[in-house]
Amino acid sequence: MTSHPHPADPATAAALASSHGPLAFSVAFDPRDEDEVLARWRALLRSNRWSDGDQTREFEALWAERTGLEAVAFNNWSGGALAALDFIGLSGETALSPSNTFLATPRSIQKAGGTVVFYDCNRHDLCGSFEDFVAKAEQHRPKAAWIVHVGGHIAFDIEKIAAYCRENGIWLLEDCAHAHGARWHGRAAGSFGDVGVYSFYPTKTISTGEGGMLVTGNPDLAAHARSYRDYGRGSRYRIQGMNHRIDEFTAALGVVQTRRLDDILAWKAAYARDVLDLRHPNRVRLPDGMTSGYYKYIVFDPVEPSTGKVYELPCHRILEHDVTLPNTEWIARNHWCVPLYYPRDRS
Repeated sequence: MTSHPHPADPATAAALASSHGPLAFSVAFDPRDEDEVLARWRALLRSNRWSDGDQTREFEALWAERTGLEAVAFNNWSGGALAALDFIGLSGETALSPSNTFLATPRSIQKAGGTVVFYDCNRHDLCGSFEDFVAKAEQHRPKAAWIVHVGGHIAFDIEKIAAYCRENGIWLLEDCAHAHGARWHGRAAGSFGDVGVYSFYPTKTISTGEGGMLVTGNPDLAAHARSYRDYGRGSRYRIQGMNHRIDEFTAALGVVQTRRLDDILAWKAAYARDVLDLRHPNRVRLPDGMTSGYYKYIVFDPVEPSTGKVYELPCHRILEHDVTLPNTEWIARNHWCVPLYYPRDRS
């Protein structure tokens, strides 16, 4: 039998690219982890605790360790976002959102009873523009704002935007759905503002099928989130949450996936550096000290094959807002994504 290096070995990246061509989509699950997942699931099948148990606590502890923040698991990104906005008290208030994002970001504002005001992005990183953020904040005086870490890297203007929000009493929420493993000078995505929310949808850097994780340095917000996801039970039902609990089977998969995350990040970074960077000079270039999780590999030239765009249609157009966002419109026309997936088997 011929022995093949495992695809997780970063040294195999260039060889895989030259011998197999573009990477096909694959949910980032390592076959070496299958036995542990099944063992955890078998133990759960024999238990009497299928929700809100030890697997959930372990999953949260791993993300607390990764981010240096309190972590609260949810059944999806939306539950975490709504819990945070409920704590802030956004109903009847205004919140900023970039338009270059998935519809979930501004829709969370609407579902929380707030009014959305869109701001522009930068062309070089696809993330929120500090200049337009300040302009919209000065005009509309928002109570809160979202910033989105697009494509796996941290928004380049995050430190300036976070400082402005602290100085002006604006709650800053980080949409970290793409940003698993992203760091800047050692700080994890979700640690710059008041709260961050991650997603574990199947396309993400690691996945649990569905799932989310809220991270925050604010213990009151964390306590609110824990109660919100469980109908407000922890607050004697004063908090008007619904059911956003993560089940134990999903949390068990999250534990195993999170433990594998560093291997996945290393492989993707090596593939980007050793293969894609050589082919695509006109790409998003990271500033010094930043590590991307490479959820997407974004270039500014048409490429074939391509996985399309991060977002095909800006949210201000979907929601029919009459606002001029020239960089967002430019990005919608002028970026493409090169296939970059963690392969289960490339031998």
